[in-house]
Amino acid sequence: MTFKPAHLVVALLVSSALPAMAQNLAVVNGKPVPSSRADMMVKQMAAQGQKDTPELRAMIKEELINREILVQEADKLGLGTTPDVKAQLEIARQSILIRALVGDYLKKNPVKDADVQAEYDKFRAQASDKEYHARHILVETEDEAKAIIAKLKGGAKFEDLAKQSKDPGSAANGGDLDWAAPQAFVKPFSDAMVSLKKGQLLETPVHTQFGWHVIRLDDVRAAKIPTLEEVKPQITESLQQRKLQAYQQQLRTKAKIK
Repeated sequence: MTFKPAHLVVALLVSSALPAMAQNLAVVNGKPVPSSRADMMVKQMAAQGQKDTPELRAMIKEELINREILVQEADKLGLGTTPDVKAQLEIARQSILIRALVGDYLKKNPVKDADVQAEYDKFRAQASDKEYHARHILVETEDEAKAIIAKLKGGAKFEDLAKQSKDPGSAANGGDLDWAAPQAFVKPFSDAMVSLKKGQLLETPVHTQFGWHVIRLDDVRAAKIPTLEEVKPQITESLQQRKLQAYQQQLRTKAKIK
C-alpha cells in the first residue's frame, strides 16, 4: 500500500510529535508539564509506602495540572518577584540542594558493616546485664526527703507520697520509673539504686542535679540485650549522622567566614 503525498505528510507529523508528547504529562496554556515531574512525585510517594497504580498516577496528573495553572496565575501577578517569595524560594532551593548533597555524600561514603559491628560490640560491652524496676520521689530539700523516708518507715504508702514528687513523669504513677538499665539514670542515682535489694527502701536520700531522691527498688531481672540485626538500623543511622557532622565541620573549617 502506498500513501498519497498528503497522507504521508500527516503520518510524518504525527510520528515526529509522539516522542515529544510522551515526554509531557499535559500542556497547560501552551506550557508543557513534563512527565518526569510525575515520575518524581510517584517515587517520593512510593518511598512513603504508596503503591504505583494507574489511580495514583491519574491523581498526580490532576494535581500537577492544577499546580501549573496556579503557578502561571501567580507569575502573571508578579508574585514570584516579591522579596518575601524570593527568600522562601531560596530557602527551598537550599533545602533541596542540601538533601542532594547529603544523599551524594552517603552514597560515596557508606557506613560499613565492620563499623556497625564495632559499634554494636562497644554497646554490648557497656550494657548492663541487669535491669532495675525502681520508684522514686523527688523533692527540693534533704529535710523533705528525710521526712518522707520517716513516713514510709511508719507505714505510709510509697504510691501515695509520690504524688508530691517534683518529677512530673512519674508522680502520677506512684513514682514508677519502669524497667531500665542503670545507665539510664545519673550516676549518684544509679549507684544508690543498684546497691539495694529487691523491695528495699534506701534509708538515706540521694542528691543529684535534679534535687533529693527517695528511692525504692521493686524488682531486678536479667537484661535482654538486643541482637545486632534488631539495632542495626539505629546504629547505621547514628554512624551516618556522625559522618555528616564531621563532613559539615570539615567544610566549615575550609570556608572563609567573616
